[in-house]
Amino acid sequence: MSDAINSKYPSIEHLRERARRRMPQFAFEYLEGGCNSEVNLRRNTSEIREVQLRPWYLRDYAGSDQTTELFGKTYDAPFGISPIGLQGLMWPRATEILARAAHAHNVPFILSTVGTASIETVAELTEGNAWFQLYHPAEEELRDKLLDRAADAGMPVLVILADTPTFAYRPREIKNGLSIPPQMSIRNVIQMMMHPTWSFSQLAAGAPEFKTMTPYIPKGLSMKHLGLFMNQTFSGRLNPDKIAAIRDRWKGKLVVKGIVNPEDAEKAIRLGVDGMIVSNHGGRQLDAGQSTIKPLTELAKEFGEKTTLMIDSGLRAGPDIASALASGAQFTFLGRSFMYGVGALGESGGDHTIAMLKKQLQQVMEQVGCERIADFPKHLIPSRSD
Repeated sequence: MSDAINSKYPSIEHLRERARRRMPQFAFEYLEGGCNSEVNLRRNTSEIREVQLRPWYLRDYAGSDQTTELFGKTYDAPFGISPIGLQGLMWPRATEILARAAHAHNVPFILSTVGTASIETVAELTEGNAWFQLYHPAEEELRDKLLDRAADAGMPVLVILADTPTFAYRPREIKNGLSIPPQMSIRNVIQMMMHPTWSFSQLAAGAPEFKTMTPYIPKGLSMKHLGLFMNQTFSGRLNPDKIAAIRDRWKGKLVVKGIVNPEDAEKAIRLGVDGMIVSNHGGRQLDAGQSTIKPLTELAKEFGEKTTLMIDSGLRAGPDIASALASGAQFTFLGRSFMYGVGALGESGGDHTIAMLKKQLQQVMEQVGCERIADFPKHLIPSRSD
């Protein structure tokens, strides 16, 4: 797999700007937006970038290795692609593009229940190596059907979502008609006409659909009634009984995403989960909450030896990945960064973004003298509050 990157777009910021120009405004703002005043959206990245690393220049150094073992599989880098809903709305076939790239680069891809490619399609593209994220259905029968499909497809890891107990108040989505129920306005149609590459690609790909959910959606629903159907179908709030029932049925590795406090972490471990992703849903759910790096640091002190701790939300570059690993994460996930890549470069966006992040992370490792991913915490400069 070539690690060549497009030199015109050597950073996530460059990809973001090109994606902004190529995507209709409503699609770009769906990708960009957070909840309420988007305070926590900004806090996520800014506080990760307050982490400082200590370099060692005069020690023996044998070179750096990014390979990372996670749940019995060795990946080529310590980062993967977060689950993102409605990827195909933001860029046509984005789910397939990113799943294919993740498999080629041997990093994990997580498919959302409300992604725009099916469990079976993504499993085929990744040869059964993708993970599946479950939005908990209101009915146990649908839950079991989804779990069985993921198991039959060979997916090794199930991620259950804890950080969306309610639909968030997202002003950008409300303004653009992408709330529940959705509304496609004349303004949105004009935006599509002004972005012909996106529009023609979307025409070729077909209208984005919740492909995993297609067998369970009544035929012929309007956008409004489809939105109401999806709203009624899922019950986002987890509890110990729901997790225990899933643990009993799911034989693969089980991860809970959205853990940010010790009480929830302790309960999840008692229920037999194999790992946790510290997350605040990319700053899309709770403006008054913490950034992800702070609870990660605290949870790593108490639970780092008891479970596999991972993180997403706010990471945008290789140095951010390094900072999260130094703060106690054993693995990291990024979402928006990869969507910027696809929005900017289409079919090559996934490959470019993964290769770029690898190169950025490698430079950090070589600069500070970190030979293995597990050694990053040795380079952490404690904050004054520690």
